[in-house]
Amino acid sequence: MPNTPASGPATTVRMDLVQSLLDHDPYLLLADFASYAECQQRVEQAFLEKERWTKMAILNVARMGKFSSDRTIREYAEQIWKAQSVPG
Repeated sequence: MPNTPASGPATTVRMDLVQSLLDHDPYLLLADFASYAECQQRVEQAFLEKERWTKMAILNVARMGKFSSDRTIREYAEQIWKAQSVPG
């Protein structure tokens, strides 16, 4: 069980959740946790470098494609579920 400096009901719930995932993880939530934690450390380091972080943020927005939740849901329904649209 991970050690934590906090205590109280929220910590108990959090520790119960962790133990539950360690005992049975049907959705493989912990399968790539180590690589997630490693990446988060790189993110934290980048954030401390203000100029680098600003450049990364601007480039991220500039490279972002058009996003439409309606289009995304429609494509998901058509391509994944093979569902037809209902006229209306």
